Amino acid sequence: MNTQWAEHLVDCYADMLIRIGYTWFKNLFDAQDICQITLLKALERKEGFSSPEAEKAWVIRVAINECKNTKKSAWYRKTVGLTEGMHLSLEAPEDRGVLAEVQKLPLKYRKVIYLRYFEGYEVHEIADLLSISPALVSTHLARAKAKLKITLGGEFNVRTI
Repeated sequence: MNTQWAEHLVDCYADMLIRIGYTWFKNLFDAQDICQITLLKALERKEGFSSPEAEKAWVIRVAINECKNTKKSAWYRKTVGLTEGMHLSLEAPEDRGVLAEVQKLPLKYRKVIYLRYFEGYEVHEIADLLSISPALVSTHLARAKAKLKITLGGEFNVRTI
C-alpha cells in the first residue's frame, strides 16, 4: 500500500467525509465510520483519476452511497443510540446557529445545502452526485433556504453558512 497515497486521501478528504457523514446521521461516530469506509475503498481502487475534480467527485459519490447503504441496513434500522430517550439536551443554547438549524432540516434538504454551500458544487453537479434532476436540486435548495429563513427569523444569508 502506498503511504503517500493514503496520506493524500486523509489530508484532502477526511474532514469533508466526516461532514458528509454527520450531515446524514447527525452522529460523529457514524460519520467517522463513513469516512473510514470511503477512504479504504479509495485505497483499494486500482485505477487513477483523470483530474482532482474527478477524484473528489468519486470520493463524495462513494461516501453518499455508503451513507445510503448504512441507512437502509437492518442493523442501523433496528438499533437505538445511547442518548435516545434521554430528556437531557446535550446542546447548550449558545451553540445554536445556522449549522444547528441546517442539521434540523430533513435529510433531502441537508444534503443539497451541504454540497452547495459547504463544498461549493453547482446545481447540475449536485444532481449528478445525488442521481436526481437539477430541477429537484433547485427545489430542495429553495425549500431549505425558505425553512432556514423562517427558523432564523429572516436572518438567513448563504454567506453565514
